[in-house]
Amino acid sequence: MSEVREKASKAKAVVTELNRLSTEQKNAALRTMADALIASADAIITANVEDLDRGREQGTPESMLDRLALNKERITGIAEGLRQIAELPDPVGEVLETFTRPNGLHIEKSRVPIGLIGIIYEARPNVTVDAAGLCLKTGNAVLLRGGSSALSSNRKIVEVLHQALATTAMPADALQLVEDADRASVDEMLKLNGLLDVIIPRGGASLIRTVVANATVPVIETGAGICHTYVDESADEAMATDIAINAKAQRPSVCNSMETLLLHANYAEKHLPTLAERFREASVVLKGCETVRRLVPTAAQATEEDYATEYNDYILNIRVVENLDEALQHIAHYGTKHSECIVTRDAAHAERFMQEVDAAAVYHNASTRFTDGFEFGYGAEIGISTQKLHARGPMGLPALTSSKYRITGNGQIRQ
Repeated sequence: MSEVREKASKAKAVVTELNRLSTEQKNAALRTMADALIASADAIITANVEDLDRGREQGTPESMLDRLALNKERITGIAEGLRQIAELPDPVGEVLETFTRPNGLHIEKSRVPIGLIGIIYEARPNVTVDAAGLCLKTGNAVLLRGGSSALSSNRKIVEVLHQALATTAMPADALQLVEDADRASVDEMLKLNGLLDVIIPRGGASLIRTVVANATVPVIETGAGICHTYVDESADEAMATDIAINAKAQRPSVCNSMETLLLHANYAEKHLPTLAERFREASVVLKGCETVRRLVPTAAQATEEDYATEYNDYILNIRVVENLDEALQHIAHYGTKHSECIVTRDAAHAERFMQEVDAAAVYHNASTRFTDGFEFGYGAEIGISTQKLHARGPMGLPALTSSKYRITGNGQIRQ
């Protein structure tokens, strides 16, 4: 039996046991996991250094190494995420609706765990902990397959979590990590029908396309983030500048960072040179349309390919548009339905943008960097869904449940 199938089978075997755990038992396990991460921080960092050294030898960009890097502060934050999950209401068992039919049948719809969830992700070891915490809190077993670039970190993290779970009521086998770095292990996961109940990919556009195109197991699609900020003519300059700098430069390697800034023509004429200088100070390389290059001669020419690229780096496209209509058209053409923002003092323009933009998260006068489970109060997130079925946007605990109808009768038969 392959490693993938063996570990999936182990996790599937304890799903029923998971379903019997009380909320208190699940929360205690999460807190124990958090304590173990803090206590083992040095060992985790040592393993993480192996991944970072290997990445540098392979020429991995610094922005991607930032996604991979762990230190005590980040590990403390990851552990805090587990504690926050423990404090959140348990959605399992929540009654969604209840009614009685004319024939006396009493019907109740409630939340239940999905079962065994597969997560395929890339170079972010924090996802290992976030995914484990969210899945276990909702009574789901989880099969993790991280990227090869984070293998040493993930292996040590799961080892620490397994040791912690062994001291709790939570079965340690509910958390499994596929260590096989070969692409074939991903291909096998995509076809584990009968074992995996759903697969959630977290990563770049290429990974997501591969999973969606080849999986026979149901998929919850988390999309790439080509996110835009449109600065309208009436925008407050200080606010627009702060939002644009934050959306691009606060942490460019993540999916909710801005990749293209759209500026109303009148706003650009007045404020773009000053804004461009702020981006230069933040080490952001600019690409732009002809108007942008006239106002900022150091900007490179932006191409159609650039507008369709998720950089995850200190690179930004800027395009000048004539009006809100043109901004909406650009977003509809190039956007990935992730996170989009308008900065404006025009209430009608804001309402139209919020209504017409088709994205999981649409902002008025706030940075797209807030599209995040932690920022939304979910403790952590399993991913940001850009699809429209089952779940959309940051996926917290409720998104990891399904539903069940419980029907109580007193002998009714259908005529």
